[in-house]
Amino acid sequence: MSAPTYDLGKLHGGLRLDGKKSQSTAEPIHTIPIPSQLIQPLAQHVGDPAHPIVGIGERVLKGQLIAEQEGSLGAPVHASSSGRIVAIEAWPISRRFGDTAPCVVIETDGEDRPIERAETPPPFDTLPPDFLADKILQGGIVGLGGAVFPTSQKLIQANTCELDYLILNGVECEPYISCDDVLMRERAHEVISGAQVLLHALSLEVCYIGVESDKPEALHNLADALGEADDARIILKQVPTIYPSGGEDQLVQLVTNREVPSGGLPTDIGCLVQNVGTAVAIYDWIHDNEPLISRITTITGDGIATPMNVKVRLGTTVADVVNVAGGYTDKARQLIIGGPMTGKSVTTDRVPVVKATNCILVLSETPSPGPELSCIRCGDCAAVCPVQLLPQQLFWYACADDEKHLRSYGLTDCIECGCCDLVCPSHIPLTADFRKAKGRFRELADEKARAERARRRFEARNERKVLEEQHRLHELAEQKEKAKLAGPAAIAEILKRKRGRDKD
Repeated sequence: MSAPTYDLGKLHGGLRLDGKKSQSTAEPIHTIPIPSQLIQPLAQHVGDPAHPIVGIGERVLKGQLIAEQEGSLGAPVHASSSGRIVAIEAWPISRRFGDTAPCVVIETDGEDRPIERAETPPPFDTLPPDFLADKILQGGIVGLGGAVFPTSQKLIQANTCELDYLILNGVECEPYISCDDVLMRERAHEVISGAQVLLHALSLEVCYIGVESDKPEALHNLADALGEADDARIILKQVPTIYPSGGEDQLVQLVTNREVPSGGLPTDIGCLVQNVGTAVAIYDWIHDNEPLISRITTITGDGIATPMNVKVRLGTTVADVVNVAGGYTDKARQLIIGGPMTGKSVTTDRVPVVKATNCILVLSETPSPGPELSCIRCGDCAAVCPVQLLPQQLFWYACADDEKHLRSYGLTDCIECGCCDLVCPSHIPLTADFRKAKGRFRELADEKARAERARRRFEARNERKVLEEQHRLHELAEQKEKAKLAGPAAIAEILKRKRGRDKD
């Protein structure tokens, strides 16, 4: 097996951050015991919430479908252990503003009985690609890198494009997060097998697996697994350890030297990106008939007694995961779902682990960077922006709520990585300002859509009234024609009925 290729493309900007990963990678992956209760949100994907097909009091088995997808961007939800449905209700979830969302609550029975599946899975390479995409949808599989876009829909859309490369993303550039690292160390063969399934589903001949240079054990194990698989289509590529090299567009540029156009997608330049965790989830479903009911999650930070990586059933509360990791330390002050750069701060550990939960981070009180000062136009923010934007200019236009200039300066291309925040000497919360401006864009788009719907309803109503009037006049003309043939008495009767209607 040849050595992986090193430091390929170049990434504009970015930062070299202290990874803080060694504290959670010292031990193998731990498996979280079955909790007494599982909270399964109906929205664990980008589309509309799934529709529950179980009722309160009903008993379910591990892997059983409990909610069907709604719409093309939906994904089904499966029970992650056996037990009884005790509620379908709103529950706190890990969103930025502490929202609640509809969830199916399962009281587990401790038996973890799986649902029986009648058929033995056929070899994946005997299945047509379109059938394979539909099969992946049935497994509830979504992108596990954070975007949670339904994998089947991504494959279907990609198959309408001219693709050259499949890229598996094994880059974890954000500090503290190490779940993909340990996954590649311990399940390297499954990563390779998942890549082979995806290559077949896409009818492609080249797959790159991108891994950072600070993951030597993962690189070594993947290289060994590739040697055993003897599949020349799969190529291991090492990329620099720079944040945010794990961003989809940034990884494409590093691995292929192709640049995703502004407002575009990797498929526009012949690439499709999937997370290594997604590839393993596909392997588990296609080879072993196990839908996406668990994932590897990092639990770490100076507020956790024993940082580690855990295999956790979806729906397990953060509190249950923390207990397995030895509980909180006396330094615990802040709970973040995700990493320190892009994660969401939450106020309760009752939130459940979902398909998007790659990290549970517990930190001591985050020190204040200092009072916000006026921009000094130093340009440091532009130097580190991986998307080559001008954050200073965007900041001014965001303050002025100038939508036209915000769009022309590419605000929608901002990936909210937070690099500009870290280097700003004036401590301006640029990312938060940009996030608010994007929210305003969405509000304006919603207002425009509502106005358009109202306009269409008004025009449809007027058109309907015109048609009704034309129909009424046509009927009246027909009646008059018949009356002429019937004589003067009939005409008088028609006019009498018309006067009666007008009076009403």
